[in-house]
Amino acid sequence: SGYSISSGFYCSWIRQSPGKGLEWIGYIDNSGSTNYNPSLKSRVTMSVDTSKNQFSLKLSSVTADTAVYYCAKDTQ
Repeated sequence: SGYSISSGFYCSWIRQSPGKGLEWIGYIDNSGSTNYNPSLKSRVTMSVDTSKNQFSLKLSSVTADTAVYYCAKDTQ
């Protein structure tokens, strides 16, 4: 809360698997434009809903996808 996605924010999705470093998944901007990590692109879908002021991440998961997932918010 406290900000509007429509104001020009974007989300970089990042994850950290147990005992491993950070891995960049990709980003999505407030207009829905995306850029995905090539190694995950076939399994990732990112979306934005400005009416709900939220970004979403869907990943066709496998056991190796167990991780903590973060959305790092920034301005364009």
